[in-house]
Amino acid sequence: MARKAGWQEFSSPGLPAAQQRPAAATPGVAKVQQRVRVQRTRAGKGGKLVTAITGLEAPESDLKALLKQLKAAAGTGGTLKDGVIELQGDQVAAAMAALEAAGYRPKQAGG
Repeated sequence: MARKAGWQEFSSPGLPAAQQRPAAATPGVAKVQQRVRVQRTRAGKGGKLVTAITGLEAPESDLKALLKQLKAAAGTGGTLKDGVIELQGDQVAAAMAALEAAGYRPKQAGG
């Protein structure tokens, strides 16, 4: 006897593509329309100066690629934490130039 196709909560790799759950589509916001802020800060960093870049709406893989470009442009280290890119030291000018070259419209925040 043939099995009836019943409801299945999770898709299995054996199902045809028509029966698998579609991948989650993330609404893409154009780079030019994002509110990207570049700011110097010392908060929570033990007195060390850090350049924080916030407001980037992209998948984590794209943010990691952008981080790599920013680190190369600034010639310094950096990290990605909770969607915020942090570069070591006062790298506001270098970050702004690299973000503009990547197609974003960054603004300097803070003093």
